[in-house]
Amino acid sequence: MRPAAGASTAAVPGFNVPAWESGLPVPSQQPKLKGDLTADVCVIGLGGAGLTVITQLCAAGLSVIGLDKGTVAGGAAGRNGGLLLAGLAAFHHDAVRLLGADTAVSWYRDTMDEVDRMLAETPGQVHRTGSLRIAADDAELADCEEQFAAMQAAGLPVERYSGPEGRGLLFPHDAVFNPLARNRLLASRAIAAGARLFEDSVVTEIAAGQVASATGRVSARAIVVTSDAGLPELLPELADDIRPLRLQMLATAPVAGLRLRRPVYYRWGFEYWQQLADGRLLLGGFRDRGGPGEWGADAVPGAEVQQLLSEFLEQHLGVKAPVTHRWAARVGYRDAVLPLHGEVRPSVWAAGGYNGSGNVIGSLLGRRIAAEVSAAL
Repeated sequence: MRPAAGASTAAVPGFNVPAWESGLPVPSQQPKLKGDLTADVCVIGLGGAGLTVITQLCAAGLSVIGLDKGTVAGGAAGRNGGLLLAGLAAFHHDAVRLLGADTAVSWYRDTMDEVDRMLAETPGQVHRTGSLRIAADDAELADCEEQFAAMQAAGLPVERYSGPEGRGLLFPHDAVFNPLARNRLLASRAIAAGARLFEDSVVTEIAAGQVASATGRVSARAIVVTSDAGLPELLPELADDIRPLRLQMLATAPVAGLRLRRPVYYRWGFEYWQQLADGRLLLGGFRDRGGPGEWGADAVPGAEVQQLLSEFLEQHLGVKAPVTHRWAARVGYRDAVLPLHGEVRPSVWAAGGYNGSGNVIGSLLGRRIAAEVSAAL
């Protein structure tokens, strides 16, 4: 019998707390923005992309102030599945069809390089495991063959796979990480490099050379907005381009008798899971079956999708371990194949619309935007 609405969501100790929080030390709280401050650059959004921008700008000798309406990596940057996958959100053969082979291959190679840089930058936080795309049916398996052929033609790392997870493709270069831990580490490094970070600072206006909140104002020669799902609110001209979408996950207690070596993308990537070193299983997905209400929804778990996750956990994965965490995040989606990135107003840069694949691409675009801003200043 299906539980009553809400029975499978709020009735867990870790309701809307990402499992990544378990075992981490209590983070240092950053102050709220107060008064009038000045910097070379103001960065809005303290997730992976924003923190990458900040660390790169500090390394270039620029003064930087970073703002977030919540906490460091408190949004999707610290509440995602912890996968570091090369390529765009679109599978490579689809990217080739839509962008052309040269452009698609260039993006794939650049994201592979970014995974390497992330590993070198925080070697204790990133672990190269490879990843799997597992087909849910024969049609998807045929699509995997198309992807395999396109990647082989470009000399990109891919192998056919058949194993206990099912049949599909293996990408040996991919990696996993604890996104919350890594981004908190980047934040501490940014502060040590001289950046001033402010949490609980809701931006109310972005004007020429000015960023305002309810309690303070930053004057800056350049502004960078990296809040992904929050871009349409901060930059209204992007409202027709980027739409916020809720993604949901759960985590279990350690699962006895199960050891999954690699993270899995399943059913065209709608479901995804990985098992942590301590045996806990993290599972996300079913955003397409949650209905139109997932678009624009608050980052709070919903009963319908959480029930689908619970059923998949037990019926498909055969896991009966208790669920310890259920959480959600908001990410930015756009119809275009490429994410938004670049100067969107004079001296205002933005990055977002990663379509759920911001861990690697956000870091990559953070570096690119930092280089553009440094050159402009």
